[in-house]
Amino acid sequence: MEPGMEELMPRLLPVGDCDLAEDFDPTVPPRTPQEYLKRVQIEAARCPDVVVAQIDPRKLKKKPTLNISISGCQPAPEGYSPTLKWQQQQVANFSAVRQSLNKHRNHWRSQHLDSNVTMPKSEDEEGWKKFCLGERVYSEIDALSDNENLGIDYIKVGFPPLLSIVSRMNQATVTSVLEYLISWFGEKRFTPELGRWLYALLACLEKPLLPEAHSLIRQLARRCSEVRALEESKNEEQISALNLIICLVSRYFDQRDLADEPS
Repeated sequence: MEPGMEELMPRLLPVGDCDLAEDFDPTVPPRTPQEYLKRVQIEAARCPDVVVAQIDPRKLKKKPTLNISISGCQPAPEGYSPTLKWQQQQVANFSAVRQSLNKHRNHWRSQHLDSNVTMPKSEDEEGWKKFCLGERVYSEIDALSDNENLGIDYIKVGFPPLLSIVSRMNQATVTSVLEYLISWFGEKRFTPELGRWLYALLACLEKPLLPEAHSLIRQLARRCSEVRALEESKNEEQISALNLIICLVSRYFDQRDLADEPS
C-alpha cells in the first residue's frame, strides 16, 4: 500500500489504533479480533473505485421474459367481442380438460411414443419451435409442392400436443416451451398449430403461477389482442381462437384486467 493511502481512505469500521505484534502479517489468517479488523481495513483500502464486470455476450442472446407492462388488451373488432356466457363456457371446458389431464397424467406418461417422436431438450428453443409448429410454419412455407407426398409428415407439419407428449413435460419445460412459442408469435402470424400448442401448454400450467409464467401469459394475451385488432379479413375461426386464449388467461388465470368486456 502506498504511504498515506490508508489515511486518505474513509474508515468504514470504527477501529482505533491498536497494539499489533511487530511481526503482524496481513497476508496470513488473523489470530486476534484486532488483526482481523486491521486486515479488513487494509483490503478495503486496496479496492478500486470503479469495477467493470466481465459479461459473456452469449448469455445475453436469450430474450428477457419478464414484462412489467400493466396495459390491458386491445378491444375486439366491432361485432366480434365474445359474450360473457361464451367465456364462462370456455372456462368450464378448460377446467375439465385440466382435471382430466392431471387425473390421467401418469397413465399417458407411461405410454410409448412413436419411433418418429423425439422430444427436444428443454433448452433447445429452435428444436421446440420446429417440433411444435413444423418446418412449414417455422420456415413460412405456405404451399405444398406438386410432387410432394400428401401423407402426414410430422416433421413438416409439426407434432400435435398429444397427451403422451405433454404428460412427459415438467413445469420447467412447459414454461420454457411456452416462452419459445410466445417469442415466435411476437413476430409471426397466428396459426392453428400454434393455437393448439398454446392451449395445451396453458392446460399444463400449475397454479399458483410462478412469476415468470404469470408474466408470459399476460404477454400472450396482449399479443393475441394486437393480432386480433389487426385482423383485416375478419376470419371468424381465427378471431374465435384468439378470443379463447385471451379468455383463458384473463378469466381462468385471474388476470381480470385483460378480460374482454361482454358484448
